[in-house]
Amino acid sequence: MGEITNVMEYQAIAKQKLPKMAYDYYNSGAEDEWTLKENREAFSRILFRPRILIDVSKIDMTTTVLGFKISMPIMIAPTAMQKMAHPDGEYATARAASAAGTIMVYKDRKVVEQLVRRAERAGFKAIALTVDTPRLGRREADIKNRFVLPPFLTLKNFEGLDLGKMDQANDSGLASYVAGQIDRTLSWKDVKWLQSITTLPILVKGVITAEDARLAVHSGAAGIIVSNHGARQLDYVPATISALEEVVNATQGRIPVYLDGGVRRGTDVFKALALGAAGVFVGRPVVFALAAEGEAGVRNVLRMLRDEFELTMALSGCTSLAEINRSHVLTEGDRLRPKPRL
Repeated sequence: MGEITNVMEYQAIAKQKLPKMAYDYYNSGAEDEWTLKENREAFSRILFRPRILIDVSKIDMTTTVLGFKISMPIMIAPTAMQKMAHPDGEYATARAASAAGTIMVYKDRKVVEQLVRRAERAGFKAIALTVDTPRLGRREADIKNRFVLPPFLTLKNFEGLDLGKMDQANDSGLASYVAGQIDRTLSWKDVKWLQSITTLPILVKGVITAEDARLAVHSGAAGIIVSNHGARQLDYVPATISALEEVVNATQGRIPVYLDGGVRRGTDVFKALALGAAGVFVGRPVVFALAAEGEAGVRNVLRMLRDEFELTMALSGCTSLAEINRSHVLTEGDRLRPKPRL
């Protein structure tokens, strides 16, 4: 294995190391996987408008998330079943996040009081409510593989909650299991209810339209994560970077908006911030690095993204996150709009 120079190089190593069922589970998107590809490709259609001759000898990347200071606007997304990637699983990822001075987000799947209480007791500072999974998306690799959890793993969050077992099924065992566990009646009323039983701030994860952004603000969410579930739910939704500006504009600055989906480079982080994101979350690169090199791999992913982001800031003429603004990028929409005649 030569020197790893960017986060994408971990994927090939993970593919060699992981059992096919585990790799396919992490890697796959829904149906035609159009959105999976688009989550990456949409970033590549956004160009920079760098400013020059600015003193960039000191660059400050620090920011706050829900009042907590972190070293950079790059965080770890809630990704399930990390022990399939590495025996240390989420522990290794949390340690790497802590070492990098950033955070990983906790995923609360089934909205039950017991889980919320457990999260509070464990010292979690916020809850990410995943709202785009009333049913599990159709991931054909999991169906082909008849996906089930390896025998040595359990869904730890649900231990002691009497939620049944994930059995072999004639399609994806996970899809069948989730179908039995997820409450399809979940609605905005439940976001209000969740606030009534906990003082923890609630991030609503899975918003990609202005309409839902306004409802999230109205429902008292502490923040929004623009997410299409890593392109694993409904195929042919826009890339998250394409939906970001619509959501940001709809919130009118009342709550912070974060983004996940397709972030693989420091340039991606800069583009998201220029379009109004308060920070980004990284999912698959973390899991692939975990599979390849455990905690050291995750640390390396965070370090590489941090270094690339710092360089992008310098070359764009920005010394702090506050200086990154809409004038630093040119989107497809900008290029299609007619120029005003002078």
